[in-house]
Amino acid sequence: MKVCKFGGSSVADAAQINKVLKIVLDDPQRRIVVVSAPGKRDKNDVKVTDLLISIAEKALAGEDAGAAIDAVAARYGDIAAGLGIGDDVAAAVRKELQSRAAADKSSPGVFTDALKAAGEDLCARLVAAAFAARGVKARYASPLDTGMMLSGEPGAAVLVPESYKRLARSFSDFEGIVVYPGFFGHRADGSIATFPRGGSDITGSILAAAVRADVYENFTDVDSVYAVDPRVVPEVTAEIRTITYREMRELSYAGFGVFSDEAVYPAVKARIPINIRNTNRPELPGTMIQQSRRVEPGHPIGIACDTGFCNIIVEKYLMNREVGFGRRLFQILESEGVSYEHSPSGIDSISVIVRARGMDNIKEKRIVARIKRELAADDVVVTHGYAILMVVGEGMLNYPGILARAAQALADAGINITMVNQGASQVSFMIGISADRKDDAIRALYAAYFKEGR
Repeated sequence: MKVCKFGGSSVADAAQINKVLKIVLDDPQRRIVVVSAPGKRDKNDVKVTDLLISIAEKALAGEDAGAAIDAVAARYGDIAAGLGIGDDVAAAVRKELQSRAAADKSSPGVFTDALKAAGEDLCARLVAAAFAARGVKARYASPLDTGMMLSGEPGAAVLVPESYKRLARSFSDFEGIVVYPGFFGHRADGSIATFPRGGSDITGSILAAAVRADVYENFTDVDSVYAVDPRVVPEVTAEIRTITYREMRELSYAGFGVFSDEAVYPAVKARIPINIRNTNRPELPGTMIQQSRRVEPGHPIGIACDTGFCNIIVEKYLMNREVGFGRRLFQILESEGVSYEHSPSGIDSISVIVRARGMDNIKEKRIVARIKRELAADDVVVTHGYAILMVVGEGMLNYPGILARAAQALADAGINITMVNQGASQVSFMIGISADRKDDAIRALYAAYFKEGR
């Protein structure tokens, strides 16, 4: 059995959804279909999820959200008309969104999650209806009814582990095709909770693990995964046919938008291979993510770079002699609700790299003051505009000169290295650079590692 997920570009309009129907029906093994909310139809379009967020923001501010509600309703109405499944869809969508927009707002995050989740939920219902209109035995399945239970912060929820058993029971004996909305589940109190963006990838991976699928197919709008982002290096020709779970997790974390990094774990846990494929060219094999691959010694498989980091640099003389210093530093961050990403250190200094979105000005000043006061630090400096550049590949660390090549390429491009971390991972090394040189750095490393004559 196969679980297949279709992203926003794959369900952007009726023409794309018709492609989805054909892909699923062409293979009887495709039994569980996970869908995102409709994405952009062209580069000037707006994603349905962004419209839903706008509705939530207006409703929370006490403003009229009618225009945004009408825009979403019209979008679903157009899709339904193109699929030939009824004239009342737009009115039903409008009523549903008006109801959600009028709900309790005492918890803005929970309220926003409920509106955001409407995109996937409404799309799943439409796709199930489209299958049925073609005489196919298919049904919509609710995350609440099937046991997709989540916990955690709004917009960043995680799966409750017991959900795997509930989901397995729900799908233990079903007929036909099940269409399932991605991106969200429910808390124990019944309220809606959403995964981070890219959460439909996570949903698909969870379902594949729960039902022990033979493969998890993730359909998007690219032929395969490339060694670097084609938007940054349009001439890239290095397609990745096979990549390991570890490699994909590292690249996705560092900005590969083709697949959510958090979606790798459920598949890894259940040893389910993931196949990235193109909805618009389903005949192509795409990229297979699996446990192992044949390694070419001395060559990375991919390069990625992500921005949005800041660096907390703490200096204290004889820090290395002070037992418990690092633990107490991280306890301060924990108590402030800040998760750290990386932490390279020296004998008298330590850097803690965190996501900037978790550090507003007030929180930053409070953390700096606490570190100085509670740890008696000599100096604390927070630098912004930080990017993490990742060079990824199984077996690289056993081959001399890999890091030297990266350092030379960046030096030749006039890019300053502010941090290097190699050794903690057996599959990658990371380099800290200024965020404004992100694309230049990717191009420099692509030329160093992947162009002919390297």
